[in-house]
Amino acid sequence: MRNCLHSIFLFKLYNSGLRSRSKCTARRGRACSTASLRQPVRQLVSSVKFSPAQFTMFTVFLLLWLCIWLVTCLLKSRRPKNFPPGPPVLPVLGNLLSLNLENPLKDYERLRKSYGNIYSLFLGPKPVVFINGFHVIKEALVTKAGDFSGRPQDLFVNDVTQRKGLILADYNPNWKEHRRFALMTLRNFGLGKNTMEERIHGEIKHIIKTLDKSIGKTLSPQVMFHNAASNIICQVLFGTRYEYDDKLIKVIVRCFTENSKIANGPWSMLYDCYPIVRKLPLPFNKGFKNFEICQNLAQNIVDEHMKTRVPGEPRDFVDCYLDELDKRGSDGSLLSENRLVFNALDLHFAGTDTTSNTLLTGFLYLTTYPHIQERCQREIDQVLKGKDLVSFDDRHNMPYMQAVIHEVQRVANTVPLSVFHCTTKDTELMGYSIPKGTMIIPNLTSVLNEEGQWKFPHEFNPENFIGDQGDFVKPEAFMPFSTGPRMCLGEGLARMELFLIMVTLLRKFKFIWPEDAGDPDYTPLYGVTLTPKPYRMKIQLRETQ
Repeated sequence: MRNCLHSIFLFKLYNSGLRSRSKCTARRGRACSTASLRQPVRQLVSSVKFSPAQFTMFTVFLLLWLCIWLVTCLLKSRRPKNFPPGPPVLPVLGNLLSLNLENPLKDYERLRKSYGNIYSLFLGPKPVVFINGFHVIKEALVTKAGDFSGRPQDLFVNDVTQRKGLILADYNPNWKEHRRFALMTLRNFGLGKNTMEERIHGEIKHIIKTLDKSIGKTLSPQVMFHNAASNIICQVLFGTRYEYDDKLIKVIVRCFTENSKIANGPWSMLYDCYPIVRKLPLPFNKGFKNFEICQNLAQNIVDEHMKTRVPGEPRDFVDCYLDELDKRGSDGSLLSENRLVFNALDLHFAGTDTTSNTLLTGFLYLTTYPHIQERCQREIDQVLKGKDLVSFDDRHNMPYMQAVIHEVQRVANTVPLSVFHCTTKDTELMGYSIPKGTMIIPNLTSVLNEEGQWKFPHEFNPENFIGDQGDFVKPEAFMPFSTGPRMCLGEGLARMELFLIMVTLLRKFKFIWPEDAGDPDYTPLYGVTLTPKPYRMKIQLRETQ
């Protein structure tokens, strides 16, 4: 059938071409116009006619092809044997129509209640397993860590970051070596020691300077906290801090913020589900442009370090990495200058977005729960009496302040779906069979709000972290940084930042919810990280100041 139609088409095209060429030759010296060249094509299209028999054969062939395609899609959309249960699956679409793509968190909770702590969805043609609840997540990410520590490699975020860096790298020797080096460097470079505290206190001075300008007024803290968190990690990575109105830091924060929204939005999900759309000029292309901008900026900083560094006398993370490259030479090491750029961007994003959004959540609740703010300030005054600066070690004498900070992290739920995992081999979880290469999404929300794990799972209450003797107690279900070998490597830095910043600011200022601001809205904006909606707070100096 298809060969027959093809032959008819070529024969007519050949005859039309001959007629066109004879007309052009007859004109002797005059070039054929574009219109004369188009004319045979129009004649060809209008002259191609099918007999009733040919049309019937074509229709049958088309219907047969559609049937085969539908059957193939149905087979692909079937759950494997003993696979976790889930809602019925539509061909091609999977379960996408069951989700609110703008913010599917409530849908995931609804499905957990219907199918249990382990269930599956098809995002387009791809099966995905959601794991919920403390015991299931601990079993997968800790007890069977080797089976569940992979990363999917065919998503929007992988293509944007060119499958490099630390966060999205697959579970292999390359990732292990880079993570080990990053942890060692951060630890040796002052993480948890006085040098790191000095960097944080240096940045806190700039936060205080910003707040001092707003005494008696209202202030929107979003940009201030984002820039402060960015500057702290910039000093660790690049040995430099930037003014809050610096063009470079504004560009980096803007690019990261936009990409965070894109990565967990509907366009990214479309990109992940249907590879056929990836070359189209759709909004997800903005993510590639943003990352390229950040990559070029980071590369410029690395190039400058290579010109100004003194080997053996590292100033920051970049110098440490370059020293290690010199030491290893060409011994087949997995470290490289190109990897350095991507690792630095990974660490900057992880160290900026999560910390700044947790600070924003913390001061949103402190302004709207004044009795909790006042109790924190009483404890701070008692412990720090006579001291100029708070130190990280002071946390051991501040059980209530510790409880408040951890409760802020719990309700902030900054990375609600962690970073997606992937099975590294065929495995089992709670009696279900999960094939190698299956995407795994740990729903951390289900742990941080799990009934039975918390005294007050659905409200902001520091008593969740206070023991019977009034001491600070951290339940095992507290995992805002995820858990297992893929746990956030910046946890130590984040804990130190949150404690030193919040204690210092509460010691000096009083934060008030503006009278004309209406009722506070605690519902966050959905993205790779959850971000509080923009708000303003009134700043006052405390009477003790």
